[in-house]
Amino acid sequence: MLYRFGLLFTLICGAVAHAEGNLPSSALVSSSAEAALPLADSVVVRKTERKLYLMRQGEVLRSYKVSLGLRPEGHKQFEGDYRTPEGKYHLTRRNPNSEYFLSIQVDYPNARDVANARKLGVKPGGAIMIHGQPNTPRKNPDYYTNVDWTEGCIALSNSDMVEIWLMTPPNTPIEIAP
Repeated sequence: MLYRFGLLFTLICGAVAHAEGNLPSSALVSSSAEAALPLADSVVVRKTERKLYLMRQGEVLRSYKVSLGLRPEGHKQFEGDYRTPEGKYHLTRRNPNSEYFLSIQVDYPNARDVANARKLGVKPGGAIMIHGQPNTPRKNPDYYTNVDWTEGCIALSNSDMVEIWLMTPPNTPIEIAP
């Protein structure tokens, strides 16, 4: 437990240093952290359970409570529908300077999503992320842990976001299920 606290402290200090300077995001993960935490080979989100699972070889490494878009039922159809997408994607770009505590982009929309949006005559939207809490909260902290509040993203506590950041390599597959 003490090691985990030290790891969290190191990551947060690194994030603060990055915000104040030009520290590369790779410096936020030390080699000792990589050795101490297992890497996930996939991520599964079950929207009805409000759970995110880090997986390795079909086994659950960790599970986390999540908040989703304001209208979580159904697949994201268009920009501004407040839905979290459903389907198979990948985790791509990482942003330690997000307006939320750390964020990892989900590569929504894929070609199928774009084609469906075109058929409907709408924009598919984008900027779907897994992220922590707002850096500048506008509501009581309980709000962010007890309701669906995002515009379509997958949100977690900041401490859970640290683990996801450390345990998912670039281009990790993510399946978002109903």
